[in-house]
Amino acid sequence: MVVNANKYFNESGDFVFEIFNQLIKYSICELPGIILGVGSITDAAAASQYMLSGAYFIVTPVFREDIAIVCNRRKVLWSPGCGSLTEIATAEEMRCEVVKLFPGSTYWTSFVKAIKGLQPWTSIMPTGGVSIYEANLKGWFDARVTCVGMGSKLISKEILANQSYAELTNNVKDTLTLIQRL
Repeated sequence: MVVNANKYFNESGDFVFEIFNQLIKYSICELPGIILGVGSITDAAAASQYMLSGAYFIVTPVFREDIAIVCNRRKVLWSPGCGSLTEIATAEEMRCEVVKLFPGSTYWTSFVKAIKGLQPWTSIMPTGGVSIYEANLKGWFDARVTCVGMGSKLISKEILANQSYAELTNNVKDTLTLIQRL
């Protein structure tokens, strides 16, 4: 599970770090085995702060060498947003295991297929433009992505506003079943 540092709690991101700390404490007692990470991290200081609180992985919107260094130092998985083969290669040289293709909707599957043709070892996770619908997911997995990242397509503002947690639970279960089938 990724906690987006700039979304879901409020638009300005106020107190997200405190909320993340509460989630970590809650998960230790109530959800053993859950792996929490944080997304939309834009600098090494924030990455360090979240790692010290217990984040198991860091997701960033862009490639930043300073974030790579602090994550690698602590052996914490990090996934930088990349939009070119050069950025992907640079991230991999900095020991990135899974590259975040962002925004996925801009590149779509043709970009992934081109990258995988040149670098079949590259692990790609598209985010932005990934939905819970079969045609969308099938396109991504047919292009041989490693995994997908979903935000607002899975956890919509409407679900949060209406506190429709049963709907969210069903969406997650159905989507995971679909991904396993694909």
